[in-house]
Amino acid sequence: MIVGAGPVGSATARLLAGRLEKVRLVTRRGTGPEHPAIERVAADATDAAGLARLTEGAVALYNCASPPYHRWARDWPPLADALLSAARRTGAVLVTTSNLYGYGPVDGPITEQAPLRAEGVKGRVRAGMWRDALAAHEAGEVRATEVRGSDYLGAGTQSLLTVAVLPKVLAGRRAVVPADPDAAHSWTYVGDVARTLVAVATDERAWGRPWHVPTAPPHSIRDLATAACAGAGAPAPRLAPMPGAVLWLGGLVSPLVRELRETQYQFRKPFVMDSTAATTTFGIHPTAIEDALEETVRAVRGGEDD
Repeated sequence: MIVGAGPVGSATARLLAGRLEKVRLVTRRGTGPEHPAIERVAADATDAAGLARLTEGAVALYNCASPPYHRWARDWPPLADALLSAARRTGAVLVTTSNLYGYGPVDGPITEQAPLRAEGVKGRVRAGMWRDALAAHEAGEVRATEVRGSDYLGAGTQSLLTVAVLPKVLAGRRAVVPADPDAAHSWTYVGDVARTLVAVATDERAWGRPWHVPTAPPHSIRDLATAACAGAGAPAPRLAPMPGAVLWLGGLVSPLVRELRETQYQFRKPFVMDSTAATTTFGIHPTAIEDALEETVRAVRGGEDD
């Protein structure tokens, strides 16, 4: 049972279907990949009773939902509560797709042992979701785990790189980004997220704790933009950091830009994730950054549909 048909939910559904698993994929409009093993259902996942009925008989309940970025504080709590309730009622393992926001600013590589000290709204939302799931797990009410990745690479993904940088530099235009373009940053391939979700769902060693998706060594925005342009035959990228004052002013008129203020710490200095635990435990190795970037560039240029 998968909730959400974005890049992660779709990749997870395809992976499971390719292994001959029976998959039910729930979205508001019944969208998702077409495959004989994937049943696409239109439903409101915040309806706890309805979600529980759809989840009956499932081995795992994957939370791959992705509410609009600027509505996390409003949309995530009822959705997370419904997913947790469905896991309680059905016994399905609750596997949540998450990110690094809950940690807040961290000096040095981020491991799963880092405390959840986020002070921003979105970070507190994600941290609260995991604390609720973990409390239910420790109380014996559910079996739960969480998979965390950094900013995504891959077809259909939405990140600072894929939205604000690559479309411009691949077209030969200058990109002004709210970041230090030379700061080291971890980039997680969406296919590796799916592989990790599937691995932890049925492995008892994974339950009751979070896991970082196996992720390639960090690269700066400039590194990836340069490699993307070289591979696509585009001119060398022209990048410039956006001053904080400009970002602040942009937030006065754009809710999405306003939300970026909260996570500036992730892009103004090194932001590196340590994912050795999942590789050591489950034998999952990250996809080469070159392959992940190639897929990303094809999608950005319109050569591949997600």
